[in-house]
Amino acid sequence: MYEGAVQELIDELGRLPGVGPKSAQRIAFHILESDPGDMSRLASAITTVKEKVKFCQVCGNVTEQETCNICRDPRRDPTMICVVEESKDVIAVERTRSFRGRYHVLGGAINPIAGIGPDQLRIRELLSRLSDEKIAEIIIATDPNLEGEATATYLVRMLKTLGINVTRLASGLPVGGDLEYADEITLGRAFEGRRSLT
Repeated sequence: MYEGAVQELIDELGRLPGVGPKSAQRIAFHILESDPGDMSRLASAITTVKEKVKFCQVCGNVTEQETCNICRDPRRDPTMICVVEESKDVIAVERTRSFRGRYHVLGGAINPIAGIGPDQLRIRELLSRLSDEKIAEIIIATDPNLEGEATATYLVRMLKTLGINVTRLASGLPVGGDLEYADEITLGRAFEGRRSLT
């Protein structure tokens, strides 16, 4: 344990996701050894992002305005909504250049162990959008893990009564992967999601 400001910095860095005690210590000492101008820019960038960035009033994506650039884009298909867990997932889908609809960011996934239930997510806002907008399809693009699957199942049960086409992203074998290394669930999903080639 260090004393004073150094230990306080290590403790604060250790609260960041994916940063353990050793990484926090390594980052703290990097900060101590770095050029003061570089660290001032880093501190300024953190302060600025906390002051300027907010969540889009329509979809929940990060933005510096009231609505994000995707919600403001008239070229996007307003009848399709892709539901994702986090804003970073919007970027992942956008990189594919395969989706031209709009998004809805839930702000996480159902995780009872962490105390996150449906009420902590932006599900009410999604239902409000469905009553205000003419939506033909909802694509559920939550992560293919336990929490993402629980969230997808909850959403499907809730949305199927609304008469809207609800789809889920396909999952299965990655391109370039070997069958022998695929786990049972992934291989099972690949069989369920198979498509005709003729």
